[in-house]
Amino acid sequence: MDLSMLSSPFALLLSTLIVLGVVKLVTLVKHTYFYWKSKGLPYLPKSISTLGTDLKLFLGHITFTDYCLYLYNYYPDAKYVGIVDFFKPALLVRDPELIKTIVVKDFEHFPDHRSFVDEDVEPLFGKNIFSLRGDRWKEMRNTLSPSFTASKMKFMFDLLSKCSHDFVNYLIDHHDQYHEIETKEAFRRYTTDVIATAAFGISVNSMKDRNNEFFIRGVEATKFPTGVGALARFFILRYLPWIAKVFGVGFFPPATTKFFRKVIKETIKTRQEQGIVRPDMIHLLMQSLDKEGDPKHSAHKLSIDDVVSQAFIFFFAGFDTASTLMCFVAHELAVNQDVQDRLRKEVLQYLAEGNDEISYESLTKMTYMDMVTSEALRKYPPTVFLDRLCAKRYELPPSQPGGKSVIVEPDDALLFPAYAMQRDPKYFPNPDKFDPERFSEENKDNILSCSYLPFGHGPRKCIGNRFALMETKILIAHLLQKFNLKTTDKTVEPVVFTKNEFSLKPVGGFWIRLEKRET
Repeated sequence: MDLSMLSSPFALLLSTLIVLGVVKLVTLVKHTYFYWKSKGLPYLPKSISTLGTDLKLFLGHITFTDYCLYLYNYYPDAKYVGIVDFFKPALLVRDPELIKTIVVKDFEHFPDHRSFVDEDVEPLFGKNIFSLRGDRWKEMRNTLSPSFTASKMKFMFDLLSKCSHDFVNYLIDHHDQYHEIETKEAFRRYTTDVIATAAFGISVNSMKDRNNEFFIRGVEATKFPTGVGALARFFILRYLPWIAKVFGVGFFPPATTKFFRKVIKETIKTRQEQGIVRPDMIHLLMQSLDKEGDPKHSAHKLSIDDVVSQAFIFFFAGFDTASTLMCFVAHELAVNQDVQDRLRKEVLQYLAEGNDEISYESLTKMTYMDMVTSEALRKYPPTVFLDRLCAKRYELPPSQPGGKSVIVEPDDALLFPAYAMQRDPKYFPNPDKFDPERFSEENKDNILSCSYLPFGHGPRKCIGNRFALMETKILIAHLLQKFNLKTTDKTVEPVVFTKNEFSLKPVGGFWIRLEKRET
């Protein structure tokens, strides 16, 4: 062995990085363990708290949902519990009334989300509306909110309806290939087309053009593998961002970032040169690009990275989150034929009234459709945990009777276990049953506020939730018009979630059979 290698600049640098990483890790573990213990509140014991559970999660030994349920059920009578959130102390708030107080009444104390990635390292993720904080978030929310008003939804409905028709007609014309389908792969193609046209003004047909770059980049951007490599990358991005910047470690593949920057720049250039005006997100962002110095507008001039980041997060959420909702709705309809028959009856009623077309107005009147999608969101929420970050010192009431109040300090994270609360029989009896009647006019007012959080609550509620629901409902309506949805030998029921992803996905995928209806 050449001992001179050990004194090379690279070896010295590598040794320094390893030592820094170990010191950082030991410091984090020590701080995390003693943090909640010193405050005298319920917390997970040392054998669970420190690294064990997080490592099991990252290494793919437990599912994200099992992790959530474990934390939630450890102290079943506590309003909140001290836990570890990716090597940092956090509070798991499990009382709906307290959650409502935090996210609505005392919002000024908890206005932000946690930040996983430094925006200087990964601007595509760090600059989007979900990650922004303080005044920058308020300004961006005000900029984007007009994109999601009822009038804009109505305008975009025709675009979505066309995408839905094209998608379903393709399945009809190629039924020999698609009588059995893995719906995640298929529905992501539909959501690709929807976002491309509604946000970017670009027409894409991902069922015909199967390798179009929009779809390929979407798959790349939403693929979050587990394992040692993923754990190391996450640790570097979150706790050692300067190393990530030096070595070019990013959250997304460089080609993905390059593609979205290119598409946005070309879209803006084309619209400016040709005077194209579309009442969509890109247009609103373009209007904000040149308002520096105007006291009536933002104090922060938007950069092209800001515009790209907002458009990307819209694509990211639509591509993966909305398609997953569609998958679970289709799955439950295939499993519960009585629910499917009742929903189809409602769809056919409005089709008959609209000369075989579904309008925006008729879709909003479909009460059973709303009940079905609401129950799917209850059973399979888009986000297992929601979060808030403390901005101003705050006093929480005692976690348990006879306990003492706890002071939450700035930068302390609070997690809300949406999945676990929505599966808690205390709030939703027989929680594993798919029962749309929970959301009927007679029953929905009995649901305790903030025990149901599919899109969050308060000022930071998901800005695009109406869009996601609209694209889901119109697709399900058109599918039920043309097909009977059936289970196959590959359908996993009851659903068993894979351990290899943070998003909810059954082992083996989402499989259903499409049986053509005589129309």
